[in-house]
Amino acid sequence: MAAPRALRFSKMHGAGNDFVVLDLRHDPSALTPARCRALADRHTGVGCDQILTIEAPRSHQAVASYRIWNADGSSAQQCGNGARCIAAWLVRDGAAGTGNFVLDSPSGTHAVERDGESGYRIAMGVPEFAPQHVPLHGFEHPQDVYTLAVDGATVTFGAVSMGNPHAVVVVDDIDTAPVSTWGSTLQALSAFPHSVNVGFAQVVARDRIRLRVFERGAGETLACGSGACAAAAILMRRGAVDRDVAVELPGGTLRIGWPDDSATITMSGPATFVFEGEYAL
Repeated sequence: MAAPRALRFSKMHGAGNDFVVLDLRHDPSALTPARCRALADRHTGVGCDQILTIEAPRSHQAVASYRIWNADGSSAQQCGNGARCIAAWLVRDGAAGTGNFVLDSPSGTHAVERDGESGYRIAMGVPEFAPQHVPLHGFEHPQDVYTLAVDGATVTFGAVSMGNPHAVVVVDDIDTAPVSTWGSTLQALSAFPHSVNVGFAQVVARDRIRLRVFERGAGETLACGSGACAAAAILMRRGAVDRDVAVELPGGTLRIGWPDDSATITMSGPATFVFEGEYAL
């Protein structure tokens, strides 16, 4: 009987959003949804919000590509905190050097810049507000505020795609917001055919937002990079905050910049190595 095969991994986090990072550049078929669920289990596996797999680049300008797997084994299209962790991993590996470079994600290509000793700035693309791009069914034209019935209450929210779908509910205090109940209910609505990441945003000042995010396939996480971009973009477009803001999440603070509606939105924040290990397949 063959000995179990060991899969090396890095445990990382970006502002508390934690990942298992796997180098699959030479063996992209090593991971399955069942293995993702086993890896992500916080009691019997390594434990994480998402699994990130580093793979061969898909475009000529990129140093590598990556895929994103949720804790439930489903795939995701975008993860800003994960992109920073992939960037840090590739710099440590020597594949990316120490200057600026480009990554291929499931949703496109992303320019990466160093931002201090342990941080990275990621170009996250131009936010898409058309309902068909979110996607959000039942609405034909972009609106600053959408309304749906949730648990017998009328919920107003903004909606945007950051390469993945986001709904953002503005609340007076995120500490008392019904994150898990409204988050799971909104995700199950037919209006969101691919489910949705649900953010609860509190405007503290023109340059500061507090945010909690209930993610698809993971539940509430300590941080969500694309969710921070989504909340900032929706509030910037309404004129509620400045075009450069700090977004405070339970796990740390991200910096979001969006000069104008046609520009790419950028996200800056830390990427931290926690430990290295091996997982027996």
